[in-house]
Amino acid sequence: MKPVIAIAGRPNVGKSTLFNRLTASRDALMINFPGLTRDRRYGTGELDGRQFLAVDMGGISSHAEGIDREVVAQALLAIEEADLVLFVLDARDGLTPEDRRIHQRLREGGKRCLVVVNKTDGLDPDQARAEFHELGAAAVFSIAASQGTGVKALTREAFAAIDVAQFPDAPAEDTQPLPQDTHPAKAEATRISFIGRPNVGKSTLVNRMLGEDRVLVFDEPGTTRDSIEIPFRRQGRAYTLIDTAGIRRRGKTRGVVEKFSVIKSLQAIAESDVVVFLIDASEGVVDQDLHLLGHIVETGKALVLACNKWDGLEEHRRQWFKREIDRRLGFVDFAQRHFISALHGSGVGKLCESVDAASRSSRKTVSTAALTRMLEQIVAASPPPLSQGRRIKLRYAHLGGHNPLRIVVHGKQLDKLPGHYRRYLQNNFRDVLELVGLTVQIELRNDDNPYARDEQQLNPRQIARRRRLQKRQNRS
Repeated sequence: MKPVIAIAGRPNVGKSTLFNRLTASRDALMINFPGLTRDRRYGTGELDGRQFLAVDMGGISSHAEGIDREVVAQALLAIEEADLVLFVLDARDGLTPEDRRIHQRLREGGKRCLVVVNKTDGLDPDQARAEFHELGAAAVFSIAASQGTGVKALTREAFAAIDVAQFPDAPAEDTQPLPQDTHPAKAEATRISFIGRPNVGKSTLVNRMLGEDRVLVFDEPGTTRDSIEIPFRRQGRAYTLIDTAGIRRRGKTRGVVEKFSVIKSLQAIAESDVVVFLIDASEGVVDQDLHLLGHIVETGKALVLACNKWDGLEEHRRQWFKREIDRRLGFVDFAQRHFISALHGSGVGKLCESVDAASRSSRKTVSTAALTRMLEQIVAASPPPLSQGRRIKLRYAHLGGHNPLRIVVHGKQLDKLPGHYRRYLQNNFRDVLELVGLTVQIELRNDDNPYARDEQQLNPRQIARRRRLQKRQNRS
């Protein structure tokens, strides 16, 4: 086990900035906006060959109401499971009554705690932390998380404060670094992102799959602001569940926070292996669902459709919704559909089976010879149309990459191949390869013309001769 270090404090004191410094990442969203972080975020940090888990959390307030109360509950859960708490304060705000209440709460909970005074850049460190000795801590550490000043020294003190006997496997300073985190690695685990409009039940579904209230759930659109990655194991298989913020129409996106949340959600799609797209069955398929699905299809990611809130619909409403899906979502008919209730758990267990099937399809490997034979059969069944009286030749195909699955087709005059024939190739390759949950991206490459030289260096007789040879070769 690695020691768990939680970063606690009031809103907007720099907890997420310190988290990014400790983990050498940019995972936590950082905007000068109080209360931006709501969910717990975990990351692995390392110093002097020793690794630890850092936990970012929302700000703690003693007068929280509504959704802020749920944020505080998530923060307290993170503190409860931590081995050490870094209590972060703002040097520019000074010691506030709220800081005193939080510190008293940590002391009453019996947690080992280090007092950290942040935002000391441009200030005298000794003067900046002098006021905070009033808390009665054995030591007060001054840092500037945005600049990285004092963060390494703080981490060393944190390791010293943790009871080494609790972690007998922790290496000494002169030993080799610990192995990688026991959580599934990005390269090994199947990364599943949950995408959809606000308030369709993404966080509820993630909690249902995990079997615990891991991410914040509140009956209010826009609850999730950042993409939260959670390691998960099921039947010996490793997954990374990515809970994302809901994506509204561009015209309805307001404020810097929501715009950054949308960017993080789109990044989650690009970095995932499988996308679970949630649709609110009580509202039906709306235009925004079509726009988001179109974007996912363009990225080539494996797709699973989850129609949520199914348990609350009457039978006639269910039949209407199924007809709506058939009518409006025909362009993603390759995706497996599930009618679920994330709140009660009905139908959720079968999602992972579809995710596994889609993930296997996205990683399928086929030889060049086999793909070329498939291409010949597909072209023989329906040859491409003529272009200006000349045939478009598709000569051979090979695999161009995975996730998304890309097939590269070589030939002549492929830049004149119409769009409907490209879709014909996509659909037939998907059927022949028996792919589940994803479409094939077709990349067309024209063969190099051996006579394509800089004609400015040739005389007119040489140019005419080369053009005659090229026409003769094209006719053959």
